[in-house]
Amino acid sequence: MNRVEKNRIIFVFTCFCLFFVFVLGKAFKVQLIDAGDLIVRANSQFLRQATVYPKRGNIYDREGNPLALNVQTYSIFTIPKATNGDKTVYKKLSKIIPEISYKETISAVNKRKKFTWIGRKLRLSKDQVEQVKELKGIFIEGVPERVYPNHELLSQTLGFVGLDNSGLAGLEHLYDKELKGNPITLKYTIDNKGRPIKFESHPDVTAQAKDIYLTIDKDIQGMAEKYLKEAVVKHNADKGGVGVIDAATGEILAIANYPAFDPNDLKGSAPEHRKLAFATDPFEPGSAFKLFTVASAFEHKVAKLDSNYYCEQGKLIVDGHVISEAESHERYEWLSVADIVKFSSNVGTTKIAFDLTFPKFRETLKKLNFGEKTGVEIPGESRGIFTEAENVTPLSLSNMSFGQGIAVTGVQMLAAYGAIANGGEYIRPTIIKKDQSQVAELEPENDHQLKKRSRVFSPKTSEDLTKALVGVVENGTGVPVQIPHFKIAGKTATAQRVDRNGGYHGYIAGFIGFPVNVDKRFVIYVYIDNPKQGGYYGAAVAGPVFKNLAQYMLYKNKDISKLADSEDKELKDIDLKKIKNNIDIVQEKTAATRTYDPNLVPNLIGLDKISTTNVGTKMNLQLIHKGMGVVSGQMPAPGTPLTPETVIKLEYSPPAYE
Repeated sequence: MNRVEKNRIIFVFTCFCLFFVFVLGKAFKVQLIDAGDLIVRANSQFLRQATVYPKRGNIYDREGNPLALNVQTYSIFTIPKATNGDKTVYKKLSKIIPEISYKETISAVNKRKKFTWIGRKLRLSKDQVEQVKELKGIFIEGVPERVYPNHELLSQTLGFVGLDNSGLAGLEHLYDKELKGNPITLKYTIDNKGRPIKFESHPDVTAQAKDIYLTIDKDIQGMAEKYLKEAVVKHNADKGGVGVIDAATGEILAIANYPAFDPNDLKGSAPEHRKLAFATDPFEPGSAFKLFTVASAFEHKVAKLDSNYYCEQGKLIVDGHVISEAESHERYEWLSVADIVKFSSNVGTTKIAFDLTFPKFRETLKKLNFGEKTGVEIPGESRGIFTEAENVTPLSLSNMSFGQGIAVTGVQMLAAYGAIANGGEYIRPTIIKKDQSQVAELEPENDHQLKKRSRVFSPKTSEDLTKALVGVVENGTGVPVQIPHFKIAGKTATAQRVDRNGGYHGYIAGFIGFPVNVDKRFVIYVYIDNPKQGGYYGAAVAGPVFKNLAQYMLYKNKDISKLADSEDKELKDIDLKKIKNNIDIVQEKTAATRTYDPNLVPNLIGLDKISTTNVGTKMNLQLIHKGMGVVSGQMPAPGTPLTPETVIKLEYSPPAYE
């Protein structure tokens, strides 16, 4: 072999080696470096997919009544290539489903060649669904739609969902992960003729959508919203709020603002009406805050219930400013602490605060979580406004002592008064039933700083505060809120209203309180923002809402019956028969002894929903319930011949009180 041939062999061998190295390099780049990008590009050519979530979890009240449910709807989409250019299928589709416009569909299809939605969340009949399935290139998927059967009821707390059933506000947003569950991915591959082949991946069975049970009582919530709306409309107010809490457990039984909105018709509502201002918007509480000044004085041994203060004949100069009584004509001289609360004296409360000093006052307010979130499971809860300073000027201390210069939320006030009502324990308010093991509890941001329960007042302090509050209702500013045969502890509030410019314009009328002589104490807080007619004092404007709602709850809880059966000496002289008539207890007792002809429509007038349901179960009746309270009307009338097809419609109304 000569040198020329040898060089040729070396050259060819070198070329093959270089080519082999190039192939290896290219393979390395394709298989490792560009693999991800190439897979994505390949999938984009033959794979389509859409994400569909399982049926969203339901939300119920404490008794299992539905607050947020799902109804079956259908979403329709097309892959234009799958129709092979035959646009007559879209005409057929518009004839089957009139809600789908042929022109709009063609316009959408012409703009896209890929997966295209034609209709979302349509309510279709079984026949319509079957006909759509026969259309080539048109695909239909069952999609649950969120429905709120009670419309405005609790709407600001529940919130709402978007088009894809994702929670956008309220509990729907806060618990979106639990309510939504894990998704199902629908994938579409295209064959060599461009025809889609559909297959469905398997969902994660370990993480299905969960139901949530609230502490809310649907009936109490309904009555609270009814009475609140009546007050706001009657007094031509800007808005109002109401809340009810179980003092022993911290469970919120009702919470609302008016105006509200219907989450089934989101477009027809104003954005400002969709938030729960009772938890998100702080305001100056006014005289209802005076109880915490007094409570702090009791706890720090600065004053007692019978301690006397000279009230300067209604005017006190502090830092060059005049502190006067709410009623300028009042000329109080010596008042006990009990009377200062009873008559809501600003001067007297200021003097108690001066004896107390701000550091001690601040200590009590911090224990009650003012200036901090309560931890209630409501998105956007406000901390309120409270100074972080170690000390303040005498004028600031004076203002704070009677509820000005500090801003609170309705939830903060409910929880703080709950500590007075239950004997001195601050209990973190909650709206979620914690005994439901299937609910994953979401802890608030500052949970590490919050305890579920903590003692803030001694039993003696709580007892003395309750006595002072009873005096307010029996002989003080809260007399209009008295409820016959019940001892009510409460406090009025007529706070100046802060305007947008930082000054004061108008008032916020409020009332907060609880019944004393009952087995289970509950606190109700009501405020009416900027009433423009019919007065602006707390007792006259917010008081009736408290009174009506408290009477309804006492009826619902059968407290009047327990009161009538008690041996309490204080009730010795009360006409028990009259008490029972007050809240329609006669109807309840009569209902227990009624007999029914199985062949005739029974008389259900005067019964509550539990009683009618029990009768319906025993007689195998078909009942439709509308309203709340006791049955005020029924159709068909009592005594009408009863057949297996008979449907009895019942109208409920609140019981009448004297």
